[in-house]
Amino acid sequence: MPVMIALLRGINLAGHHKVKMEDLRALCQSLKLRDVQTYVQSGNVVFRTDEKDTALLTKRMEDAIERKFGFRAGVVLRTTAELRDLIAQSPFGKRKGLEPSKLTVTFLACDLTKETCDQVLGIKPEVEEIKLGRRELYIYFPDGMGRSKLTAVLDRTLKKAGTVRNWNTVTKLLEMAEEMD
Repeated sequence: MPVMIALLRGINLAGHHKVKMEDLRALCQSLKLRDVQTYVQSGNVVFRTDEKDTALLTKRMEDAIERKFGFRAGVVLRTTAELRDLIAQSPFGKRKGLEPSKLTVTFLACDLTKETCDQVLGIKPEVEEIKLGRRELYIYFPDGMGRSKLTAVLDRTLKKAGTVRNWNTVTKLLEMAEEMD
């Protein structure tokens, strides 16, 4: 049974859209997902599923979250292999001296279009570095993400279609998924 990683957008941020992880695990189990584990409070779920149609599974999860918690949270799914490839292909992977907590991945539900790529590449960040993947953006925030104006610009450019995780979380999710595989 394949292992999947679900990344939820916009839960437990600044006191908004609060979801207890035990409630999220119970909701996932009610959807017939197995061996459900969560990681930190930002909506990271690792589980087994027989479902092959990721679009259908995404919609089922988003609908169930809306029914249960009263708001719609975007869900981005990745397989263990996709997450492993994403890490291996990181354009920052071999660079020394990077702080993993300042490196982020913006996970997108679909491939970047040429138009979106052009828009993102047209952004002139102050000190941040943006690198494009196929369905993700790798961003290094040398001064931290908290004071950066880049996040708001990217949200507008991407039309809030993605969800961000720092590198420590990304590698931990892969570790959890591989332990389950």
